[in-house]
Amino acid sequence: MDRRITAYLQQFQLSGLFPDLVQQEMFVSTYASGERLFSQSEEAYTLYFLVEGKLKISMLSPEGKRLILAFKTPFDIVGDIEYVRDCPFINTVEAVTDIVVIGISYDVLRNEMSDNAAWLQFLLDTITKKFETKARAMNFNLLYAVDVRVASYLLSMTPTQPMLDSTSLVDMADLIGTSYRHLNRVLQQFEKSGWILKKRGKITLLDRAALLEQAGQNIYE
Repeated sequence: MDRRITAYLQQFQLSGLFPDLVQQEMFVSTYASGERLFSQSEEAYTLYFLVEGKLKISMLSPEGKRLILAFKTPFDIVGDIEYVRDCPFINTVEAVTDIVVIGISYDVLRNEMSDNAAWLQFLLDTITKKFETKARAMNFNLLYAVDVRVASYLLSMTPTQPMLDSTSLVDMADLIGTSYRHLNRVLQQFEKSGWILKKRGKITLLDRAALLEQAGQNIYE
């Protein structure tokens, strides 16, 4: 078995949850910043444990708008709801930073863990938290002003460096649930205030403290 898996399971106090046979079937995968683990509606076969880096979780609404549900940092799980429901992926998950995940196939989990009470309780706890997060995200998009959402998005997308790509503002607008024009107005206000700089297809954060104050709380975290 990969020694990295043993180390990660020990780090997050999961060694006792999985029998040796299951641990031997686990594998480590890495994804670069901006790379997708999977997209909404794809067939789901694998459960992933996020052990390094940061993920963005989003969904496509019935109206065709993509909305941010949450940003995730270790330790977290993706693919657990689909495992329980035996359904395609219900969200799109992509790397914000370079990430490391541990994967395990659904088949192995169903064959070896379906009667494991500790594992079932673990799943219940994590899935309950997921639905709470989704409900909060929907409420935030309805209740918080666009400038708050934009500030939070900029902060959440730049955890390790102060710059992000601005070439697809339409996508950014969809993700935070606003129009392209409104997003542009807010970004212009932020730039006028000296908080950001838009140049050559990039947005650079100049005053993180001001953006944190604007966000009030980092609503996408």
